[in-house]
Amino acid sequence: MRLRAVLFDMDGTLLDSAPDFIAITQAMRLAHGLPPIEPKAIADVVSGGARAMVAAAFDCLTDSAEFEALRLEFLERYQQHCAVLTRPYEGIPELLADIEQANLRWGVVTNKPLRFAQPIMQQLGLAQRSALLICPDHVKHTKPDPEPMLLACTQLGLQPAEILFVGDDLRDIQSGRAAGTRTAAVSWGYIHPDDNPAHWGADVLVEHPLQLRQVLERALCGC
Repeated sequence: MRLRAVLFDMDGTLLDSAPDFIAITQAMRLAHGLPPIEPKAIADVVSGGARAMVAAAFDCLTDSAEFEALRLEFLERYQQHCAVLTRPYEGIPELLADIEQANLRWGVVTNKPLRFAQPIMQQLGLAQRSALLICPDHVKHTKPDPEPMLLACTQLGLQPAEILFVGDDLRDIQSGRAAGTRTAAVSWGYIHPDDNPAHWGADVLVEHPLQLRQVLERALCGC
């Protein structure tokens, strides 16, 4: 079946958002009288969301009152500074141009809440080009459940086999596979040092956005 759309996870796949997360956690530590933390300690746990980053930054129990206050502070700060340093990964602008030139549609399926994801897409000039943006706000079950991907298929009016889903986390690949889409695991995102994308069961593993050009060419020609 011919490929007709490419969907991306947001953080760690389409966009390098770690610089904003790192800047916010460093500012929080400074405000709480703590020295800077090694940036890699935050970057390694970005895929775990706010809870993982706050836990890494402050080394506190996630069920404590202190942790919840820090998590809410983190989210409030991120709401105000969610697209200051965030940028598409090197090669992504060219890849998106290739996708559009091939008359394919592209979109984003993310576990990032809409209140953060939407302004980021708008500020980076991607919102008007993207065919869709699926966030946890739109579904009952997030990735790795197939519901977000199935919703994307419905909105695009396509069969799952006509879609390639690209992600930097096992949950992305599990969601795509469960929905019946083609899947591509990337190695440039926020992958925990103990994890290995080659073990996720994706249809293809890519190490740079421009390598996806070859994947798309093969899919379009049926090779």
